[in-house]
Amino acid sequence: MPRPPMKTVRQQQLIDATLVSVERHGLHNTTINTISGLAGLSSGLISHYFGGKQGLIEATQKYLLDQLKQALLSRTTGRTLLPLERLHAIVEANFTELQRSRPATKTWLCFWSQAMHEQGLARLQHINSQRLYSNLLFSFKKLLPQPQAITAAKQTAAMIDGFWLRSALSPTPEKEFQQAQILSKAFIEAVIMQYGETRCH
Repeated sequence: MPRPPMKTVRQQQLIDATLVSVERHGLHNTTINTISGLAGLSSGLISHYFGGKQGLIEATQKYLLDQLKQALLSRTTGRTLLPLERLHAIVEANFTELQRSRPATKTWLCFWSQAMHEQGLARLQHINSQRLYSNLLFSFKKLLPQPQAITAAKQTAAMIDGFWLRSALSPTPEKEFQQAQILSKAFIEAVIMQYGETRCH
């Protein structure tokens, strides 16, 4: 397998360092110097590769978004899944080891807060919300009539986000994240039963 270009390696090092810096210092106290120090790289590379701190912050959120996408693809690509199985896979993709890690959870919480003030982060958060809803709706439409499928997708997206947020803020996050997956899957099954059609083909 060919080695990735040095540019790609350094960009990932800076993104990883940003996650750690936000975990330790918060978003507002994360600076070019804290990031470059953690990465062990020149601060000038942040401007060179990302155009500055804000560009790197957005690249870090894009990385977390991409990891969500890849987590779902790894569970669905090349496999024939029943709709209910695919819905369960969507839940699992949102609670991977990365997405429930302390650097990722603290960074997500900071992003959500800052997205109210930063247009770029708000756009990325909108993409994230729409992707989750669309993925859920795709599978629910195979199980429920259109109006009920739309309602079920909206309810489940809110349930996943809500459970994730409560778990991230809990004093025992690992235990809460595990419960969150179980409860989210149970909610999906209850919604399907509530709205009628339970066929999974």
